Amino acid sequence: MFDVVIVQEDTEALCLRISLAQLEILCKQLYETTDTTTRLQAEKALVEFTNSPDCLSKCQLLLESGSSSYSQLLAATCLSKLVSRTSNPLPLEQRIDIRNYVLNYLATRPKLAAFVTQALIQLYARITKLGWFDCQKEDYVFRNVIVDVTRFLQDSVEHCIIGVTILSQLTNEINQADSTHPLTKHRKIASSFRDSSLFDIFTLSCNLLKQASGKNLNLNDESQHGLLMQLLKLAHNCLNFDFIGTSTDESSDDLCTVQIPTSWRSGFVVSSPNSICSESLSDPNNYHEFCRLLARLKSNYQLGELVKVENYPEVIRLIANFTVTSLQHWEFAPNSVHYLLSLWQRLAASVPYVKATEPHMLETYTPEVTKAYITSRLESVHIILRDGLEDPLDDAGLVQQQLDQLSTIGRCEYEKTCALLVQLFDQSAQSYQELLQSTNSSTMDIAVQEGRLTWLVYIIGAVIGGRVSFASTDEQDAMDGELVCRVLQLMNLTDSRLAQAGNEKLELAMLSFFEQFRKIYIGDQVQKSSKSEHFSFLGVNNQANLSDMRCRTTFYTALGRLLMVDLGEDEDQFEQFMLPLTAAFEAIAQMFSTNTFNEQEAKRTLVGLVRDLRGIAFAFNAKTSFMMLFDWMAIELWYHVPACTTPVLKLMAELVHNRSQRLQFDVSSPNGILLFRETSKMITTYGNRILTLGEVPKDQVYALKLKGISICFSMLKAVLSGNYVNFGVFRLYGDDALDNALQTFIKLLLSIPHSDLLDYPKLSQSYYSLLEVLTQDHMNFIASLEPHVVMYILSSISEGLTALDTMVCTGCCSSLDHIVTYLFKQLSRSTKKRAAPMAQESDRFLHIMQQHPEMIQQMLSTVLNIIIFEDCRNQWSMSRPLLGLILLNEKYFADLRNSIVNSQPPEKQQAMHLCFENLMEGIERNLLTKNRDRLPVSRGFIVDLAFFGSGAYRM
Repeated sequence: MFDVVIVQEDTEALCLRISLAQLEILCKQLYETTDTTTRLQAEKALVEFTNSPDCLSKCQLLLESGSSSYSQLLAATCLSKLVSRTSNPLPLEQRIDIRNYVLNYLATRPKLAAFVTQALIQLYARITKLGWFDCQKEDYVFRNVIVDVTRFLQDSVEHCIIGVTILSQLTNEINQADSTHPLTKHRKIASSFRDSSLFDIFTLSCNLLKQASGKNLNLNDESQHGLLMQLLKLAHNCLNFDFIGTSTDESSDDLCTVQIPTSWRSGFVVSSPNSICSESLSDPNNYHEFCRLLARLKSNYQLGELVKVENYPEVIRLIANFTVTSLQHWEFAPNSVHYLLSLWQRLAASVPYVKATEPHMLETYTPEVTKAYITSRLESVHIILRDGLEDPLDDAGLVQQQLDQLSTIGRCEYEKTCALLVQLFDQSAQSYQELLQSTNSSTMDIAVQEGRLTWLVYIIGAVIGGRVSFASTDEQDAMDGELVCRVLQLMNLTDSRLAQAGNEKLELAMLSFFEQFRKIYIGDQVQKSSKSEHFSFLGVNNQANLSDMRCRTTFYTALGRLLMVDLGEDEDQFEQFMLPLTAAFEAIAQMFSTNTFNEQEAKRTLVGLVRDLRGIAFAFNAKTSFMMLFDWMAIELWYHVPACTTPVLKLMAELVHNRSQRLQFDVSSPNGILLFRETSKMITTYGNRILTLGEVPKDQVYALKLKGISICFSMLKAVLSGNYVNFGVFRLYGDDALDNALQTFIKLLLSIPHSDLLDYPKLSQSYYSLLEVLTQDHMNFIASLEPHVVMYILSSISEGLTALDTMVCTGCCSSLDHIVTYLFKQLSRSTKKRAAPMAQESDRFLHIMQQHPEMIQQMLSTVLNIIIFEDCRNQWSMSRPLLGLILLNEKYFADLRNSIVNSQPPEKQQAMHLCFENLMEGIERNLLTKNRDRLPVSRGFIVDLAFFGSGAYRM
């Protein structure tokens, strides 16, 4: 019973108190009634009850004598509020009585309503957390949590579930910061709980799991199934604990690293037998999580460390077999393949840097993985066409992501990859040619070979795009030549079919191939001396026919023409080259004007034409030729379907891209401003239309919406960073083109969930690249945004810091650096005695940051966590915002530093402390370049921290 003292009152006052029966009626009205007025009145009365002096005694009466579950829930909720209040807290003895009462209540009533049990367990967890440092006669009375639940674990299954749930909820409660109590207190409690109790709780969960699995649980029995789920949840909460006090938002990193203390190592010899999950890896969720686990191997360890492990040869063999089997079963959990390929991509990329004498054995297994991927994709074509299954080639983002990974894997032991591709390509191309020449060929057989060739062309483009200049040899370039020649020969074969029945997917694959080929062998970074050497194997047909285009040219013919013709200053030659495209535009106009207008044919024509123009614009690097194209061009948008808008948007994005400084207008020319105004008009028009789509099915959201938005982001980034527009003139002359484009960007951004920003690689790269430009040159615009928009952008940066894509992560570091620099400057101005008044947007931005200090603090924690405990591939970029984050949060940084140091093994704490001392030695309170450069990143601080971090927490 509670030790409660009730002040005596006169009879009239007692009569005014809400009776127990009335409380139960109010609870029922609050939770069950559908009448809004009645519910609001009940809620008001219960709020008054919660604040009344006799609330504590009435809660006990409700628990003892209440006849409804809702009254019990009210009592548990009110008690939680009472023990949590910071003003006029309950005495220690009273809180101990409540804790004991709750445990007895749960023990004697194991079959309460689930929500009542949960509320009472939450009450116990809250009392225990807040009283963690409370002593009674030199005894920490709230720390004997395992003793508290022992009697539950020794009783019935229902009692055991309650006991496990108590430990699980307590672990979660202590792991979560409470906004009503100081953060430093939370950290002290969490650290003490971690050091004194967490490992014992985790060990208990593992032992209980072993016992449960040994009893051959019947998972069809609801209670036994519930016990197993609670045990797994308890183990998960233990592993999900913030061991070092630097966790970011749980949703920010899908692949978080568990920073297990070294002292826990012995606990991980426990293995979970197959009987715990009867479906094993045949269950898609289990399989997916296992693939994620494998992907984290290379994130936590260098290849040089892995090869030194005693069982490495057997482990790498088993992983390779598992990967090959998974790739062969392409229809099972296709989204999980990303993690397996990610592991092999990182392993293959690490081969040149391995200094260990132990063999890594990747020369044996990467060819097997490459072969499994290629052959499985080819074998899938017939099954997909036969059974009408969803074609993976329709998901361009997923295919490109896998090809990017395969490009690195395939270049490891490249001669084997090339030999396999040559063999498979020759077989498919020969079969395809024979089918085309035969009069008895079935449409299905032709479609199968076209599908196989589509995959092969994509893969050939990917492995060529994976060429690394410093690691490539003449022999490998010759292999590239063998593959390129075959694709060009296939192009000559398919050109004859374009007028009758061209295969769109195969054409897109060829476009992808040429983009990769151009990047490696014709790009801006390729030296002129090497270009001629590589052109020798192209075998370009000098008699390429550009006249028979039937209102459609192809990128491939345009590229071949560009390889043969040096346009230079000759405008007549340029006009001759562009003549087929001019004819195509005229043909389209004629199609619209005739009575026999065929909409589908017009769409195909426009799509093909705009794709060709984009390819031509992409290939023009010189100012003269590009300006000829700019003067010749005239475009009108067709927004009816994404198939039409995507190539138009891509064309415009290429047109505004100032590659190799090709966009240089005369000082008196208005073309730069006119080009931006057209760009703004296109973004605004498309953006406003795409936002009217409403809800889009998840499997179509990228194709119908996000792909176009991604291109708009790329377009806006290109024009903002092109250095051919003076953006100050827009506001000066009342032109709203800049404001319209930026406001449309915000509307489009807010329509995208955070998860989608990182789920789709092209969207990620375009958004974070644009954000980097905006924070660098248009920070006043960012500062003027509404608070919820600012928080959305900051959250996206926080999530991007932990992205697997290095380009995204680096862009986030740069954006964060610009933001904290701006914030620090504005804060410095506001503290000066005679500072001029700040602009309205600056004042608003400062206010938002002061209202939400946890956002910047979280990013400081994230950056330090990545630097110290992750496989950081962009240390310099990570270091750039570090000084600004520290200067903005000096007290928080001091607490964070102490927490990290104290979490180390005793023998390493002094060394870690010295690293942090060296970090800030000689650093002044400013963000000048000279002061930034004093940050001792180049002198080994990060290497030292990473060394100590890995030694402390890696298993």
